[in-house]
Amino acid sequence: MNGVPALSHRPFVPDDSTLDEFTPRAVVMGALLGMLFGASSLYLVLKVGLTVSASIPVAVIAIALFRLASKAGVRDSTILENNIVQTAGSAGESIAFGLGVTMPAILILGFDLEIARVTLVAVLGALLGILMMIPLRRTLIVARHGQLKYPEGTACAEVLKAAEISKSARAGGSATADSGRAGVIFLGFAIGLAYKTVNIALKGWKEVAEKVFGAPLKGGSVGAEISPELLGVGYIIGPRIASIMCAGGVLAYLLLIPLIKFFGDALSIPLAPGAKLIHDMSPNQIRGAYVLYIGAGAVAAGGVVSLAKALPMIWRSLRGSLGGYGAGSDGKTGGAAAARTDRDIPMKWVLVGCLAIIIAIMLSPPLHMNLLGALLILVFGFLFSTVSSQLTGEIGSSSNPISGMTVATLLLTCLIFLVVGWTGGPYYVTALSVGAIVCIASSNAGSTSQDLKTGFLIGATPRLQQIAILAGALASAVVLGPILLKLNDAATVYVPIAQVAPGLRTDAKALVEIAALQGPQALKDGGTYRVWHKTDLLGGPAGKYLVDDAGRAVYLVDPGINGSHTTRPDGTEVRKYDAPKAVLMSYIIKGILDQQLPWALVIFGVIIALVLEMANVPSLPFAVGVYLPLSSSAPIFVGGMVRWLVDRRRNKLPAYANASEEERTAAGDRSAGVLLASGYIAGGALAGILIAFSAGVLGDFDKAVTAWSAAHNPFFEGGAADLLSLLPYAALIALLYWMAKEKPAR
Repeated sequence: MNGVPALSHRPFVPDDSTLDEFTPRAVVMGALLGMLFGASSLYLVLKVGLTVSASIPVAVIAIALFRLASKAGVRDSTILENNIVQTAGSAGESIAFGLGVTMPAILILGFDLEIARVTLVAVLGALLGILMMIPLRRTLIVARHGQLKYPEGTACAEVLKAAEISKSARAGGSATADSGRAGVIFLGFAIGLAYKTVNIALKGWKEVAEKVFGAPLKGGSVGAEISPELLGVGYIIGPRIASIMCAGGVLAYLLLIPLIKFFGDALSIPLAPGAKLIHDMSPNQIRGAYVLYIGAGAVAAGGVVSLAKALPMIWRSLRGSLGGYGAGSDGKTGGAAAARTDRDIPMKWVLVGCLAIIIAIMLSPPLHMNLLGALLILVFGFLFSTVSSQLTGEIGSSSNPISGMTVATLLLTCLIFLVVGWTGGPYYVTALSVGAIVCIASSNAGSTSQDLKTGFLIGATPRLQQIAILAGALASAVVLGPILLKLNDAATVYVPIAQVAPGLRTDAKALVEIAALQGPQALKDGGTYRVWHKTDLLGGPAGKYLVDDAGRAVYLVDPGINGSHTTRPDGTEVRKYDAPKAVLMSYIIKGILDQQLPWALVIFGVIIALVLEMANVPSLPFAVGVYLPLSSSAPIFVGGMVRWLVDRRRNKLPAYANASEEERTAAGDRSAGVLLASGYIAGGALAGILIAFSAGVLGDFDKAVTAWSAAHNPFFEGGAADLLSLLPYAALIALLYWMAKEKPAR
């Protein structure tokens, strides 16, 4: 594919232009917005395993802020500066996805989330993906212009060009369409923040509306987490994926759980891997004991199938892109200085950077890495960064099977480790570190491709874009690690040993690691304990325990991510994070290296995924829906239905009568609805993060508000609370529909 002649292309900004581009204010603003949207993306991926592109919201906010500053006498931004802002700001979302998909698996495998390990994985993976994408720019972006669409990057370029055209056309100080578009994002942000704060912090209404059924559907239930961020996610990803995802939840909660209850209700002994009688289990307990493994098998199969479908494209991409690595990217062509719009970071610095990253990976103790692991990162990182860049151009970032690539990386890594005899705890961390760095690298390579496509269309300088995204990625990577740890600590429950394994003891002399309580419970117990990582089921469940000097277990440490205990000893409720794809990664590692999986349930999930593929239904989003609580996928479905209604109404307008499907989709992606939904996501997620961070400080306030609301607020507690809580949510939905619908031209 290298050497395919590019379509004639004239960038929006001519090559000989001397507009301001890589300015300190643009890079700083981009890095800050990247941190904000990266944090909200991390929150989302821990809850539902999904993220959405941040490029367009970041671009619109940058345009509005610079334009607002210009009214105070500050120089307005150029289109190239706005592009630098969105380039630096887009890195946070892709890093957040990679971290949320992989790093929580360390907790599930029984290890601690160390800040050094998480930060190193984020930084090294992000930088590696960007560097590996740079030599591919000419092959994928330039030579294949017109073949690879890069939908998000193209849409972002249209937003930037429209803003520049309106700036040229505006008269005096009148309001512009761009300030109105930015106002929609800020409105959504304010509503999402306020809604979530009143809902969660002030207990204004019930967080999850639900209904549990009796016979003949005993064990079945429906529910919906009425949150603005999940509504926004559903709107942005659209009706098809949202519906398929919710269908997986319906299968789990209205078929699989009732089936298990129906056939297991009469059993007189617990059915492994469950530890209780099915008769005594609630729907959520049945889900935790059985359905999660079915869902994990379906997700694994769906990821592998999505990757297998992409194999022809992978082969074409590798065959064409290898030529891109052989071509120079040092800004010179045939000995002459290249045009401004064709200058990359020199290839020698790309190679030096990649080599430095590999050396850093090998020499970093927190990663438990060896030479074989570093080589696997290099090979898989190159392969999947190339694949990600190609697939992003063909099907967009939202459909890019990064999860499938990560699953494939872990499967192959673990099989290689098994062959050479590397099993046990330390190799868990090594295998996961390989998968995590490759996941972040391939995710960031796709994001970088979208940004370079945007720059190609508007006439940006590639080298400056590449430096900007490196800076933005570094800033986001440093911030997202501590946020991940804090979210886990804030939702961690230290369960008194009497509740789970009375009298449990061990040899304290063999324990050298020391730890103290973290999060809200640390305010009432400031002591230090010895750490015991219990791997068997003798005398109590496996997991992390805090033990006193006499060897008596005092607490079982139930992590905030994928933990099962939702109530602290003082009675306060805790909101856990399901981290569905991180659980899958942990299952792959344990299943291959230690063969510790209920394979029958996993295979049931695999069969579900294969049946769906035979029916021509995408199995991966369905499988994620099987794994997630229905209460998480239902609001995503609602958002998707709002998008369906809006798009259906827009497509009937005379302006779109002769438009192609691609043009209609692009119009929807640029609409006010996407901007408001982005605001919902950022505001709701940020409120969730702030509430989690303040849990320890405001613990007494939370208890007091909960007690008052339970006694006096019918929206929060009581027979009608489930229905009443839908009223504020209905207002949120109505506003989204009203803002999103396009008015007929007069």
